[in-house]
Amino acid sequence: MKVLIINSGSSSVKYQVIDTEKKEYLAKGLVESIGLERSKIKHEKKGSEKIILESYIPDHNKAIEMTLSLLIDKDHGVLKAYSDIEAVGHRLVHGGEHFKSSVLITEHVMDVLNDCIKLAPLHNPANIEGIKAAKNYLPETPMVGVFDTAFHANMPDYAYMYPLPYEYYEKYAIRRYGFHGTSHYFVTHRFAELVGQPIEELNLISCHIGNGASITAVKGGISVDTSMGYTPLEGLMMGTRCGDVDGGAFLKIAEIENLTINDMNMMLNRKSGIIGIYGKSSDLRDVEDDILKGDKRAELAFNMYNYRIKKYIGSYAAVLGRVDGIIFTGGVGENADLTRGPVCSNMEYMGLRLDEKKNIETIRGKEGFIHTADSKVKIAVIPTNEELVIAQETEAIISNH
Repeated sequence: MKVLIINSGSSSVKYQVIDTEKKEYLAKGLVESIGLERSKIKHEKKGSEKIILESYIPDHNKAIEMTLSLLIDKDHGVLKAYSDIEAVGHRLVHGGEHFKSSVLITEHVMDVLNDCIKLAPLHNPANIEGIKAAKNYLPETPMVGVFDTAFHANMPDYAYMYPLPYEYYEKYAIRRYGFHGTSHYFVTHRFAELVGQPIEELNLISCHIGNGASITAVKGGISVDTSMGYTPLEGLMMGTRCGDVDGGAFLKIAEIENLTINDMNMMLNRKSGIIGIYGKSSDLRDVEDDILKGDKRAELAFNMYNYRIKKYIGSYAAVLGRVDGIIFTGGVGENADLTRGPVCSNMEYMGLRLDEKKNIETIRGKEGFIHTADSKVKIAVIPTNEELVIAQETEAIISNH
């Protein structure tokens, strides 16, 4: 089946056409800076060089129109007509408590997605715009929604509930939802394939480490706890997000600085994390470069970042009771040996031993194991492929209807 994957953000649309039989992409691209004068499309047909088309793209509708035109273009396309697209899979950030698995998109589903905007005001509106735009040009093509939150939907209540007055859960569904679910699903199942064991027999800790980052404890293929919470703000220190911080500190800063809720939201989500401590950039590569120059703030940011990853791994080892594997994925997880090294050091108490040579030699975009021969816990680097999961979920939903 040829499936078009759409990941619609507030000012961007990522897309891929995937052949589910071959498990490979045929074309992919990114529409960026939608609504701005500098908007453009970066498009790549498999086996060909990437092209960049600069053009004013006012909205998501125009972005989808230009994407589809490229996909059937005689030089850069991979399809003869729109009808070659057998289904569309949409990456959707938040399904609340309504959706615990992928769904065929219907009018009822659209109504519920609109109701979930209050849970993800930055993401769900853009996701909805992507669906509407795709339906404008592919009205007869079945569409499926695949949720970031769905993989975490079966966490036990004692893991997803917050110790706040219960009425706020009843009124507003304030609880842990978790994110990056599609990525955690892919890498844990891929780990099982690589080691030749059923996922049902494995206890795994999945570390999706990038500018946004989360760690998930996976028992028998089920997410039993995850570091992100009601929003992607909770958990690890990230590129621009603070992660776990005492709420009392937020209240004191807001009181002293006379900050509004919007001011606090901006500070916690956009001005904290690496950029907050380091001050120059949110990119860990810049931090690593400046450590070599003796920058103390860079060193502090780096140590804080790695320490929190290690701390979550240790806590999830306690949750799982037995750990068979730790997986690193995401931009940092796949590429930053300088983070994987400190995170996995001094973990012999849980039977984990890192092979420093393998860790350093792991190549970007390549799968590999970086533990020693005598390590009781396997350590894997697995590039994520969320788009393939969305394509396969879409095919499965369509086939069952």
